[in-house]
Amino acid sequence: MRLLFAGDLMQHMPQVRAAQRDTTFDYTEVFAAVRPRFEAADLAVVNLETTLTGTGRYTGYPLFRSPVELADALREAGVDVALTANNHCCDGGAEGIRTTARELDRCGILRTGSFVDSLDRAGRHPLLVERRGVRFALLCYTYGTNGMPVPRGMEVNLLDTLRMAGDLAAAQRAGADCIVACVHWGNEYERRENAAQRKLAAFLRRHGADLVVGSHPHVVQPAEADSTHVTLYSLGNFVSNQRKRYTDGGIMAAIEATKHPDGRMTYRLECIPVWVALPGYRILPPEAIDSAALPAAYRTFRADLEQLPGL
Repeated sequence: MRLLFAGDLMQHMPQVRAAQRDTTFDYTEVFAAVRPRFEAADLAVVNLETTLTGTGRYTGYPLFRSPVELADALREAGVDVALTANNHCCDGGAEGIRTTARELDRCGILRTGSFVDSLDRAGRHPLLVERRGVRFALLCYTYGTNGMPVPRGMEVNLLDTLRMAGDLAAAQRAGADCIVACVHWGNEYERRENAAQRKLAAFLRRHGADLVVGSHPHVVQPAEADSTHVTLYSLGNFVSNQRKRYTDGGIMAAIEATKHPDGRMTYRLECIPVWVALPGYRILPPEAIDSAALPAAYRTFRADLEQLPGL
């Protein structure tokens, strides 16, 4: 059983303009090189750190509102689950949360983290997914929404250890073989996890999480893994317009999950570097790389990753 997690999927305005084709948008080439990776996974998950809009009023930082065609591209690339609890999930207000949910649903992409109402949350949190006889429960949380209020009647999963403990218990009661806690946390651009991240990761593991997958810092942070637990403090950027050192790529975390006859689960982690190449914002895994044709920034990116524990 192969799980695949990708990091922060951003949409700055240069990316939106690069995808524009007259009156529509085409992101095919952005994901073309990683599509085989997604398709080979039993469950492929991305952190969707933008909202979707069909109004044509697209914006980048600091309020991300992106074309709905992005959802179609994720479906075509083989993405199964979009995580939507992050500090930008309220950027489009109620319309953004509603449209993001509607378009992901239209494309058959499962989602969790932000919800159009309490009934929507009840049906998607924890998000229960079964693959080849193994039941997974995905829980998704964010530290905040950049000070923007959650629209009335809608819900966003915020960090609240009391509520999180209850959610983890609910996942166990639902018969989950593997519980995945996806957390938007930490400090932006810091290459080491902070004490609060370590403390919360320990809390989540203690209350039943088998896998802890982090996002938000926009740089890759260390990982900790053994046969029974995996903690990824930050996967870095999956795709964005950020080009400074450490931000121009990230990792995809491939986790082999094995269910044994006695019901035990064991895990094996593989970290796959991905780098964003211009023009076109193409996401390149190692098999798509021609090192001789890429700038020195790529070699620096790979060397920087090798310095991080657990990768």
